[in-house]
Amino acid sequence: MSRTLRWLLIVVVGVAALAIGGSYLVSQRVETRLARVYQVEVAPIPVPTDQAAIDRGQHLVATIFFCQECHGEQLDGSLYFDHALTGRIAAANLTAGRGGIGDIFRVEDWDRAIRHGLGTDGRPLFQMPSHVYNRIADEDLAAIIAYLRSLPPLDNELPERTIGPLNRLALLSDPSLLAAEVIDHDASRPSSPEPGVTVEYGRYLSASCTVCHGEDFAGGSGAGAGLNLTGGGDLANWTEDDFLTTLRTGVTPLGDRLNPELMPWERISQMTDDELRAIWLYLLTLTAVQTDGG
Repeated sequence: MSRTLRWLLIVVVGVAALAIGGSYLVSQRVETRLARVYQVEVAPIPVPTDQAAIDRGQHLVATIFFCQECHGEQLDGSLYFDHALTGRIAAANLTAGRGGIGDIFRVEDWDRAIRHGLGTDGRPLFQMPSHVYNRIADEDLAAIIAYLRSLPPLDNELPERTIGPLNRLALLSDPSLLAAEVIDHDASRPSSPEPGVTVEYGRYLSASCTVCHGEDFAGGSGAGAGLNLTGGGDLANWTEDDFLTTLRTGVTPLGDRLNPELMPWERISQMTDDELRAIWLYLLTLTAVQTDGG
C-alpha cells in the first residue's frame, strides 16, 4: 500500500471514529435530559361541568391553542413521526378510549402535561409546547379539562416514544422541544384577562402564535417560520380590516394564499371578531423589528 493510500485510510478511519464518538455523546446527553424527573407540585383546580365551561374549553382547544394540529381532529392522537431517522413520536390520545389518557389523568396530571410539559412520571414530554401553554390561566385550564372529559371515547393505541438521530440533534439546538427545560415551574400562573377588545386580552390570546412567529413576533427565515407581525415587517401596511379578512379567508391583501399546513388560518377564522381585534391591538404595541422587505 502506498504512503498516500495509507494516510487516506488513517484519515477516513479517524473521521469515522470521531463521528461514532460524537453520535454516542449526543445520544448520552439526550438520554440524560429525557430521563430527568421534575418534582413539580401543582394545586388541584376545580373543574366545572356546565355546558358553558365545556363550550369555552372546546373553543380554546380548537381555535386558540390548536390542539388538533398534533392530537388529530377528534383528539384521539396521531403518530406524526415514524421513521428510522426521526424516531416514532406520537401525540397522545386525549379521549377515554382504549389507548387514551382521558379516564386516567387527574386534574393535576392534565396541569403538569399542559402547563409544565411533564408526563405522569415527571419526565419531560417531547415537542409539547408547554412553554406557551404555561401561560394558560386556571379558569381556562379548567374549561379545557372540562371539554376533554366530555369527549366521546375513541380507541387508538399508539406506540411508545423513540427519538431518532435527527430529533436528537434537533434537541441540541432547540431546548423548547423539551419545554420542561425552559419553563419556570415555580412561577404563578396569570389570571385570565377580562374578555374584550383590549391589548391585555390580545396578548393572552396570541401566546400560541409565538410557536411559529417567535417571542418577539418577528418571524424568521427557517422552514415553518411565521411572518414578521411587528411594525417592521409584513403587517406594516395592513389595516385592522386587512388583518381580519386575511384570517377569515386565508388570502393576504396582496393576494397571497396562506398555506393551512403551516398557518392554521382555518382554525383561527373561528375566533370571534372581538378576539381577532384584541390580537390586532396587541400586535400594534409590539416593538418594530426590521426584516427583509419590511
